[in-house]
Amino acid sequence: MLNRRIFLQESGIAAVGLSMVPGFLQRAAMAAPSERQKTLVVIFQRGGADGLNMVVPFGDPAYYRHRPSIAIPAPGEDPGAALDLDGYFGLNPAPGPLAPLFKDGHLAIVNAVGTPDTGNRSHFQAQDFMESAAPGDKTVSTGWLNRYLASSPDPEATPLRATAIGTSQPKALRGSAPALTLGTLDKFGTAGASPLFQTVYQQESNSLLTGAARDMFEAMKLLKEADPQQYEPAQGVNYGRANPGSLGSALMQIAQLIKANVGLQVAFADVEGGWDTHQGEAERLPPLLRDFGRSIAAFHRDLGDRMEDVVVLTMSEFGRTARENGNGGTDHGHANVMFVTGGQVNGGKVYGKWPGLEPEQLNEDRDLALTTDFRDVFAELLVRHLGCDRPGPVFPGYSIDANRFAGIVEAGG
Repeated sequence: MLNRRIFLQESGIAAVGLSMVPGFLQRAAMAAPSERQKTLVVIFQRGGADGLNMVVPFGDPAYYRHRPSIAIPAPGEDPGAALDLDGYFGLNPAPGPLAPLFKDGHLAIVNAVGTPDTGNRSHFQAQDFMESAAPGDKTVSTGWLNRYLASSPDPEATPLRATAIGTSQPKALRGSAPALTLGTLDKFGTAGASPLFQTVYQQESNSLLTGAARDMFEAMKLLKEADPQQYEPAQGVNYGRANPGSLGSALMQIAQLIKANVGLQVAFADVEGGWDTHQGEAERLPPLLRDFGRSIAAFHRDLGDRMEDVVVLTMSEFGRTARENGNGGTDHGHANVMFVTGGQVNGGKVYGKWPGLEPEQLNEDRDLALTTDFRDVFAELLVRHLGCDRPGPVFPGYSIDANRFAGIVEAGG
């Protein structure tokens, strides 16, 4: 007899609030959307990506003094030189496919952004604080995306309204609102899973599980109709290493959900491994950035005009030290860089006041200082892209003021 634990594991569901499943999914499964809707896609670069070598401040002479061996050359004839963005900042050439998006006004960059919690250099704690959007407050156990979902209930929402692609539920989606974490779409949505659910119906006498299984079976139909095993990206689109667990694979599956009109509003994907570049950064960072840039650019091309309804946000828990260390790498830093791309994004600009890299301008004499609180970026995307009219509950202990919005997204977009 299949028990509840096996049911969840074998159906491909890593996390879902079962206590809320029956009523919610019973309503939602009956109302698959037929119209396009706004979607926010969040990408987390776990490990502390080096923003200074992703978006290169070649106009700041201190950058080259701090990094004599790992600095990216200023734009010029060097094949490894930065790609000029605005005469002061340049894009690392490794994620080169992102440069046309910036040039065409579809990619914005937010620099010197992060948490005001200056003394925190722990990966796990910094990630928790960023995902809870409550820096310094260890009592907040829910995530900012889940609190948005809970504060903006939608009686017509489907079970796929909030979906993460991965092996475990990110903290950003933890909370009272239902959210799914799927390893792969085909594992959850193929016809091969149907006998499992039918067996559950026949063998399980627990009324809660029976109700949940019935509702989940209806939810599964949404993915089966999308036929994930047969998905073909748009002509000429290459997601690169689209193996399970890669960013390309995750974004390809998110693109499929968006195209299938299954009601996806919030999506989450992790980019784990390699970003903690304490040594050998010149060799370790480029392949990560190549995959990063290629995957996001492929996602943008794959969706085509549907990107008008989509915004992609990238983030990492903190940046790296301004100075390189003795191992050809960088250590845990402070402020960092975010990428924001989408059809309604006011791109082609590097946002955020640049604090400078001279010793007296650094945070604690070692890191890029913060000039933009990451919660202001989150709030702007929720308000101006997803139409959130009550951002206050999403950010406990922080007052949201639209006057601090940078203008990354068109109002009403």
